[in-house]
Amino acid sequence: MATRKSPAKDRPSYRCTECGWTTAKWLGRCPECQAWGTVEEAGGSPAVRTTAPGRVTTAALPIGQVDGRQATARSTGVAELDRVLGGGLVPGAVVLLAGEPGVGKSTLLLDVAAKAASDDHRTLYVTGEESASQVRLRADRIGALDDHLYLAAETDLSAVLGHLDSVKPSLLVLDSVQTIASPEIDGAPGGMAQVREVAGALIRASKERGMSTILVGHVTKDGNIAGPRLLEHLVDVVLSFEGDRHARLRLVRGVKNRYGATDEVGCFELHDEGITGLADPSGLFLTRRDEPVPGTCLTVTLEGRRPLVAEVQALTVDSQIPSPRRTTSGLETSRVSMMLAVLEQRGRISALGKRDIYSATVGGVKLSEPAADLAVALALASAASDTPLPKNLVAIGEVGLAGEVRRVTGVQRRLSEAARLGFTHALVPTDPGKIPAGMRVLEVADVGEALRVLPRRPRRESARKEAPVEETSGSPLSGH
Repeated sequence: MATRKSPAKDRPSYRCTECGWTTAKWLGRCPECQAWGTVEEAGGSPAVRTTAPGRVTTAALPIGQVDGRQATARSTGVAELDRVLGGGLVPGAVVLLAGEPGVGKSTLLLDVAAKAASDDHRTLYVTGEESASQVRLRADRIGALDDHLYLAAETDLSAVLGHLDSVKPSLLVLDSVQTIASPEIDGAPGGMAQVREVAGALIRASKERGMSTILVGHVTKDGNIAGPRLLEHLVDVVLSFEGDRHARLRLVRGVKNRYGATDEVGCFELHDEGITGLADPSGLFLTRRDEPVPGTCLTVTLEGRRPLVAEVQALTVDSQIPSPRRTTSGLETSRVSMMLAVLEQRGRISALGKRDIYSATVGGVKLSEPAADLAVALALASAASDTPLPKNLVAIGEVGLAGEVRRVTGVQRRLSEAARLGFTHALVPTDPGKIPAGMRVLEVADVGEALRVLPRRPRRESARKEAPVEETSGSPLSGH
């Protein structure tokens, strides 16, 4: 006798309480959000539904007849943020700003909210992490007070939507999206299901009202934006707020931008009175000296399309342990190790492997692009030989394992920035293009040619024995 199968509608289904993913069988781990123990029985399997064609709300038009003036950006009042956004905030745009705790996200957005407020454009600042009085104290400290800036402390999504109906703002700042929860969705605030619901509701409200929205997002310990990856796909702009909490420099970097380029970077300085934009931040990364010091070299890095002059420092000392130390700050450890190997093998600088080596950048800037390789190599060689590099010299170029100096992008922009700041000499790869007036450029093909800029100088006998350097015929930049 054949066994009668139960109808599909009576079969149980299971649902993840974190992200809402459904399945026909129970699993210990949700394949969608990778959470353990969150899949629970949710009743019968949902019936398969089809959507019938409905009434069209807006007729389709030829693209040439679409009015593009509605997407005109409005300035935030902060020039460095406008640079990253592509001119300002577009009505109806949703921006996600993410960064580590304490980096200055709330300070920056409170300043933006006050400067963007005017008679015709109200601003609503909703905080879910602090009380209204705490935000008011910060506003007093940084001078972010305006009669058209409204403040509310809420953690309920329905209350936030109610404030939108009463205030009718042109700009909404929500700090942060992980602290707001909807009572209609199961799960704690900050869970995947809650973040998805809150973001979806605010995006719909922004598009319907033509209201610009800035959402503050948390990051994980790996530096990624917390919550579902879908959140980054839903919003129009994703910005990353970076910076070392022990340094003054802060960078706002565009990760995604539907209204502009993603290769722009905004520079800010965080201080006791708040946060201010830096139109010329290169001064933070330099140490002004009357005389050059061994172990230092200057380079020009590109942050987006903006050239910044940065200083690399190196120090080598006798090691007291069998395994010498290799300490870096602001530089990639792997790139520094590669430069040490290239200097010892291709540059004929011996005994580097037996010494403690410390390398760092000035001002908290992080150099990760290969264009800083030549400056790192020269700083290490200068420290090993205890010989300073010529004054007003910048080094630009990528160094390969064979010792060759490779071309990098934006050499002309880098040289123009160095010339603007008063540097007169530069080491660059071959064929650099147009040279700025008043700058002497030396093209080098390999590390051996680059090391010739180190001037010959009498050294202590003990230092010569520990770190001998190949004899050169003198610096080709000497006397200039």
